[in-house]
Amino acid sequence: MRSPGLSRPRTRLFAAATLALAALSLTACGPDNGSGVRSEGSAAANATASATAASPGPAPEPNASNSSGSASGSSSGSHSGSSTGGGSTAPSGKRHPAASDPYDPAHRVPCTAANTKVTATLAPRPLNHLLLTVTNTGSTMCDLKDYPIVQFEGAQSVPPVLEDSKPQAATSLKPGAQGYAGVILSAGDGSGGEGYTARHLKVGFQDSDKMADAALQAGGVHIDNALRVTYWLTRAADALQ
Repeated sequence: MRSPGLSRPRTRLFAAATLALAALSLTACGPDNGSGVRSEGSAAANATASATAASPGPAPEPNASNSSGSASGSSSGSHSGSSTGGGSTAPSGKRHPAASDPYDPAHRVPCTAANTKVTATLAPRPLNHLLLTVTNTGSTMCDLKDYPIVQFEGAQSVPPVLEDSKPQAATSLKPGAQGYAGVILSAGDGSGGEGYTARHLKVGFQDSDKMADAALQAGGVHIDNALRVTYWLTRAADALQ
């Protein structure tokens, strides 16, 4: 039979050992996270980290999806930035809006017999005056330079210009617009000489060899040495003064 004094110390040692083992067990296994699975403790994590450090494996291959995503992202970013970020190159075949503007002064052309129509009308007042009307039939603005070159049937020369009619600026015509010039046919008081009747008229433009036919009234018009022309003007009233 064992002595009571010896069993008490052994019992106490056994109890202490049991408590120590329980404490180690609680440390190794963490608390329940609510899903029914206990997370691993720091001891297991330390052991795994030590094993990984001791036995390094081959380097992991790059993730194919991440690599392609990064490449496409950088590529598309740089291309889209260069193509949409304020580039100055216009699409091929597309003209600048100004290049098609018929009223742009940079695209003016001279008025000639090829891009205009000319008519001649005997004015009721003043007497012995003919009104020349030129219409721009082209698609761009044209400039009427100086004064018309008037050539009546049977005339030996073209009539001179009345310098007092010179405008401050050259007359320019938009497509469809009209310009005017006056022609003094005769003196009316006989101071221009005997004169004669002309039934045909051609009108030319400065720096152009071609002339346009301008039909006269039936029976023609009477002209003499007083024959004069005005500069090209923008108003018919100014051309007949």
